[in-house]
Amino acid sequence: MLRDDIISELYKKQDIKYRNFQAKLIPPKTVEDMIGVRTPELRKYAKELLKREDVGEFLRILPHEFFDEYQLHAFIISGIKDYDKCMEEVNRFLPYVDNWATCDQLSPKVFKKNRPELLKQIMKWIKSKETYTVRFGIGMLMEHFLDEDFDIKYPEVVAKVHSEEYYINMMIAWYFATALAKQYDAILPFIEEKRLDKWTHNKAIQKSVESYRITPKQKEYLKTLRVKN
Repeated sequence: MLRDDIISELYKKQDIKYRNFQAKLIPPKTVEDMIGVRTPELRKYAKELLKREDVGEFLRILPHEFFDEYQLHAFIISGIKDYDKCMEEVNRFLPYVDNWATCDQLSPKVFKKNRPELLKQIMKWIKSKETYTVRFGIGMLMEHFLDEDFDIKYPEVVAKVHSEEYYINMMIAWYFATALAKQYDAILPFIEEKRLDKWTHNKAIQKSVESYRITPKQKEYLKTLRVKN
């Protein structure tokens, strides 16, 4: 079976020190959940697998046993060139994503050419009850709709997301920090009016202050908008 071949190949690429280091950074994963293949190796292998006619056999195997399989799965989906097929695989995969790393590595290239259709899906993802589906939706809004396709209604949607989940709130903070870098004047009122939850508000400011894309003058002003405990 293809999956057996894949696991065998992943073990050939195994880096134990990398596995042990990575396991500390990606809860809820442990060393038992990981083989320990570096990201560049997984990306390269995903490109090879995409050329195989039977790659769908692997994509249909959910849930996976190892974290590395999830990462490989995300990279394979990200390389699918047909939008409808790609979206089908994304929606089948998302309910099984249970960590920030796999969520953030999933970034289909074909989405860039299909933004109107993508936007409809993003709005569905953001309303999900699944932590990493929501995180993914906000991430896609950040990646594809902060430049020429920006509309003030998009940060409005993100600002209305209220959650107790750390990984959702961190993505909201990341979204607004990136939005400040790209659309400062439009986004600043969200911070001035304190429209985010306190923790997320302060984290967005922190990430903005750490960004090289925010000017020193902007950083100084943003610091004055922090909410004190």
